Amino acid sequence: MRQLSFQREVWPIRGTFRISRGTKTKAEVLVAQVTQDGLTGRGECVPYRRYGETFEKVEQQIRAAQKAVEDGADRIALLELMEAGAARNAVDCALWDLEAKQSGRPVHELAGLPAPGPVITAFTVTLDEPEKMAEVAALESHRPLLKLKLGNPEGDVARAQAVRKAAPDSVLVVDANEGWKPDQLTELFAAFADLDVKMIEQPLRAGEDAALGTVSHAVPICADESCHATDSLSGLKGRYDIVNIKLDKTGGLTEALRLRTAAREQGFKVMVGCMVATSLAMAPALLVAQGADFTDIDGPLMLKRDRVPGLDYDGSTVSPAGGDLWG
Repeated sequence: MRQLSFQREVWPIRGTFRISRGTKTKAEVLVAQVTQDGLTGRGECVPYRRYGETFEKVEQQIRAAQKAVEDGADRIALLELMEAGAARNAVDCALWDLEAKQSGRPVHELAGLPAPGPVITAFTVTLDEPEKMAEVAALESHRPLLKLKLGNPEGDVARAQAVRKAAPDSVLVVDANEGWKPDQLTELFAAFADLDVKMIEQPLRAGEDAALGTVSHAVPICADESCHATDSLSGLKGRYDIVNIKLDKTGGLTEALRLRTAAREQGFKVMVGCMVATSLAMAPALLVAQGADFTDIDGPLMLKRDRVPGLDYDGSTVSPAGGDLWG
């Protein structure tokens, strides 16, 4: 007989993680476990208040699906049982992990994917005053890809200029976290093109982003808050060039792989992102990141410590771990 359980965990962050919507010093995650015949599969998620999620709501969603999962509901049934979001992500990834342990086959084989290899992840420079962001960028200037958290248009160009000067050889991408306004786009897009920024993520608020279809841009635009699961894609055409796939948005690896396939078929490039969480959350995302145009799974690098065992982070290169972690 199956058993589904879950627990909250807290992982301290190195320093402070700051975006336009707030600041935090700890990563709070929820881990789901599905146990059957002495084997346990695990999945990790991060409830996100921007999407109306709290730990209480996520736990309620898992409890509502608990009987069905314990009675044998599989990952495909889970797509109907639970809505896309953090709760389904934790349970879906736990089911993948359990199936891998039961079959003795890694998840990539179960999913019909090639064995994952190392990928280059972005390193996030969190929102701060330009000189503070430049100090961080200088320390991390050896990294090939830096992601800047922005969202205050009055100072965002100065922030990016300071980082560019401090890290002249790094590729830069920026995340505006829905913080810009439509009448600012032309000027900001031109400024970031001049700084050789390679991607601008979610400049306008989701649901209020129609202006992106009317303003020309030399820098590709990526949908984050505007793209959750596969059914989001139809509303993104003509506005975005890239979609950011996060398992906490798609509701797990099952839907994330579907979204990746559909996005590429419809002409979008693919980014794979994450919340601030441990390697348990990054391991399934690493499968989705194979061949992605941009990868941002640096969550464990933000933490004072990661799980043991965890993924192998060698600078900005992330390599798979063994099945003792996940999958």
